[in-house]
Amino acid sequence: MNENPFYDPTLRKRHRSARIFKWLARSSILLTMGFLLFFLFDMLRTAAPAVQQAYVQVEITYSKKAARFSQFAVEKDYRPLVSRAWLRTIPKQMEDNPALLGTSELRWVLADDQVDQYLKGHHHNLKQKELDALATLQAENAVELQLNNIFFNNGDSKLPEFAGIQSAIVGSILTLLVTMVLAFPLGVMTAVYLEEFAKDNPITHFIEVNINNLAAIPSILFGLLGLSVFINLFGLPRSSPLVGGMTLALMTLPIIIVSSRAALRSVPDSIRQAGYGLGLTKLNIVKDHVLPVAMPGILTGSIIGLAQAMGETAPLIIIGMIAFIPDSPGSITEAATVLPAQIYTWAGMPERAYIEKTAAGIVVILTVLIGLNASAIYLRKKYEIKW
Repeated sequence: MNENPFYDPTLRKRHRSARIFKWLARSSILLTMGFLLFFLFDMLRTAAPAVQQAYVQVEITYSKKAARFSQFAVEKDYRPLVSRAWLRTIPKQMEDNPALLGTSELRWVLADDQVDQYLKGHHHNLKQKELDALATLQAENAVELQLNNIFFNNGDSKLPEFAGIQSAIVGSILTLLVTMVLAFPLGVMTAVYLEEFAKDNPITHFIEVNINNLAAIPSILFGLLGLSVFINLFGLPRSSPLVGGMTLALMTLPIIIVSSRAALRSVPDSIRQAGYGLGLTKLNIVKDHVLPVAMPGILTGSIIGLAQAMGETAPLIIIGMIAFIPDSPGSITEAATVLPAQIYTWAGMPERAYIEKTAAGIVVILTVLIGLNASAIYLRKKYEIKW
């Protein structure tokens, strides 16, 4: 028996429990990092083939018949190997350059998606006759994989080899601009009023509780709200960046308000008291002293809120921003789609070539989101004032 009066018989047991808890915590971190790394590795591995696109070199004949039926511009044996989307551009080429009529030339043209999948070693549906024709071209060094510029220069297409994300990127930018213009000033001003000017009464508490609850409700409910108010009640154009941005602004507002209030609350009261001592008004103190000090925190919260809005799909599906939109919108009232909705659409397509494009789209949106979050961290670190 231990004679030490300070001896605690439960000490060894408590230390063992602490070690187990520490081990479990480390295991959780390692497991989380493992899942994250596996996800990133699998996504990059799946997206890598989308960097290249198959092209074949065939003779193109510009005839009157080809101007009406573009498939006749290519020799019959090689016709199935050429993308139908590229063949459809032949009449436009002849219209823009009439001198092409009656000529023929050897050109590198976009290959069909089945040829692309075959060259990349994926599942394909090429018939033996088409494989023989492709082998003939390969023997002549007339088949190659080139950098896939189409992915960033084209909009959506029902033919996977011709599909890109340009229209979705433009739609995402316009939608986020509307969201930022509406949500940032409204959110910051609401936070300033609640934190600096509002009286401490039941009405203010009721508003605060509801704002905190709004930040936690499912995003699809904001889509239903946008559908019923902006489209059905106000008659704003469906599928437009205007409605999408307004809907996402509703979703982002609570996040900006909560983060802005936290940033304002972190400003020491001594600054406010010093302002009163110098005879400044409440407005002067908030505008000239409190807001500039709190701005890094406000910007950080706002950027994170916008990054979350950019990755949202559910509310935009409800308001119709998942429609097939091949062309980039020219204004915020034209029909558009956004990058998450485009990825969602491709994920449901039966053609296997869309798998790599879906993964590539996810990599693009992940890169943008990481960039936005990195910007938020940079702003916070650069302008942070420690008291």
